Amino acid sequence: MRILVVDVGGNNVKFRFSDEPEMSKFKSGNSMSPDDMIAQLMAKIAGERFDCVTVGIPAPVRDNRVIKEPFNLGPGWVDFDFEAAFEQPVKVVNDALMQALGSYESGTMLFLGLGTGLGGALVFGGTVAPLEVAHMPYKDGKSFEDFVGKRGLKALGREKWEAAVHDVVDVLRQGLVADSVVLGGGNAKRIEILPPHTTIGDNANAFAGGFRLWDDSS
Repeated sequence: MRILVVDVGGNNVKFRFSDEPEMSKFKSGNSMSPDDMIAQLMAKIAGERFDCVTVGIPAPVRDNRVIKEPFNLGPGWVDFDFEAAFEQPVKVVNDALMQALGSYESGTMLFLGLGTGLGGALVFGGTVAPLEVAHMPYKDGKSFEDFVGKRGLKALGREKWEAAVHDVVDVLRQGLVADSVVLGGGNAKRIEILPPHTTIGDNANAFAGGFRLWDDSS
């Protein structure tokens, strides 16, 4: 079974086939609709065969459908029919959930994706629970994402942003009773001193998670 995994982010769309070691990407942005994404992707993989698809979206997902428009993309994602677009079986999941599953080893693990926004997922015993922590109130009338997402990094500067990351990790790890934390996303590499019980994940784990979702499929 040849699996195509598509990781849709606020800055780039990354994709990779299960039998190929390297991923490819193209630009996304806050005006990209799912039709735009599909059109660009299909142009880049023209002639390629695949049997099924995993799509990671930076938004809440339920029953294989996006239920709220992504904050950092264009409109049209809610209830978009990816199976009709790809003409193959598709699993649609939150993008943080996909990377969390690919990063998981043992215990209760909290995954936080420090990218354009803030993604989150909790993994325990191999079960993955998506978290919508990004826009929850944090302090000064602002959300977690306002402090540790891309906007927070720009507004605070790297050192104050890193201090905010430490505090957010501590608050969420204790609140969710997690044994460990994995930080992913494009800005995780900017952290110089990691919070306790925390490691930096490999962004390639998003693809591993996307492939794992099909492990029990015939």
